Amino acid sequence: MRNIIVYRDRLFARSEIAFMRRQYTGFTRLAPLWTGRRMDQPVPDGFAMGPLLAGPAGLGFKLAGVVPHLAAFRALDPLCVHAQFGRGGALALALAEALGVPLVVTFHGSEVDKASYYRAFSLFRLRLARLQAYASAFVCISENARDRLLARGFPAQKTFSLPIGTDVIAAAARETPGEGIVFAGRFAEMKGIFTLLDAIRILRAEGVTAPFTLIGDGPLRAEVIRAAAGIEDLSMPGWLDQAEVRAAMEGARALCVPSIITAGGESEGLPSVAVEAMGLGVPVVASDEARTEGLVRHDETGMIVPARNAGALAAALAALLREPERAARLGAAAQAHVRTNFNAMVQSKALETLLLDIRARSVEVRSS
Repeated sequence: MRNIIVYRDRLFARSEIAFMRRQYTGFTRLAPLWTGRRMDQPVPDGFAMGPLLAGPAGLGFKLAGVVPHLAAFRALDPLCVHAQFGRGGALALALAEALGVPLVVTFHGSEVDKASYYRAFSLFRLRLARLQAYASAFVCISENARDRLLARGFPAQKTFSLPIGTDVIAAAARETPGEGIVFAGRFAEMKGIFTLLDAIRILRAEGVTAPFTLIGDGPLRAEVIRAAAGIEDLSMPGWLDQAEVRAAMEGARALCVPSIITAGGESEGLPSVAVEAMGLGVPVVASDEARTEGLVRHDETGMIVPARNAGALAAALAALLREPERAARLGAAAQAHVRTNFNAMVQSKALETLLLDIRARSVEVRSS
C-alpha cells in the first residue's frame, strides 16, 4: 500500500471523528497517515499518525510555511497530501509543495462562505490564488458546496462533488417509527437550537408531550440550558459516543436539523448526522438552510421547513408525531435513498480512486 498524508489542523475533535474516519473506510490501496498542529485528545482507534507539526515549529509552519520533520515526511514516500477543510488546504499547501506531491482539499461545506476565510490578510485569502493553482482537486461533500465554491472562482475542472456517506445503514426498515424527537450536534449558533427550543414550547402549549433529546455540547451550552428552563420532558445528556447516538436515533420518531446560515457565513456542509439517521430509517426534519439538498426531499425522505421559523418547525414535528404511518413511510424512503446514494464504503472507494487517478495524471504531466 502507498501512504497518503491527511492534514487536519485540529485533530480529533469529538464531533468530527466519525465522519473523518468514514472517508477512508473503503481504502485498500492507500494508507492514510494523519498530521496536524493540535490534538484535542489521544489518537482514536482506526487512525494512524504521521509526524506532528506541533509546538513552536508548528507556528513557523502556519505563518511561514516552514515544514518541520521534512525528512520524516519524505521517508513515508506519500502519494499525495489530502487536506481537510479549506483552511487546512491553505496550510497543507506548504507541505505538499515541499514534498513535491499533489494536494487534494476536501471542502466540507461549512467553510465555503465563512466570512473569516475571506477577510483581508487571512491565511486562506493570502494563499488562495496559490492554492487554486497548485492543488490538483477540490472535493466537495455536496453539489451545493461545489456550486458555492465555483461561484467563488474555483476552477471547474478541478472541483468535484463526492458525499462522504454513512456506514450506519440498517439491514431492514424499522418495524415501528419511534416516539420522540432527537437533535444531535454541537451547541453552536449555526445549529439553530434556539429555534428548536421555541418550537418545543409551541408544541407543549398545544398539548404535545413527546420527549425531546438534545445530544451534544459546545460553546452555547450554558445559553441553551437557560433557554430550555421549564420545558418538560427535555433531556440534554451531553456528548454521547457513536453507539449511544445511534440508539437514541433508532428510538426516535424523527431527527431534527434546524440549522441556519449565520451572519458570518457559517453553515452546515452535508450534516453527517442526517445521513446516519436516514440510514437507520429515521426521517429528518431539516431547515431550508441546513444544506441537505440531494439528501432530504420534502415529504419524500423527510420534511423541509423555513429556517428560523419556530411555528413551521413545530407544525412539521407535530405532523410526524401525530401520524406514525407518515413517519414510517418517510423513514423507509430515506433509508432506501441513503443505501443507494450515500453508502460510505462506495463513496470512500470513489475517493481512493480519485486520489490514485490524480497521482497518475501528475506523474504523466511531469514525464511528458
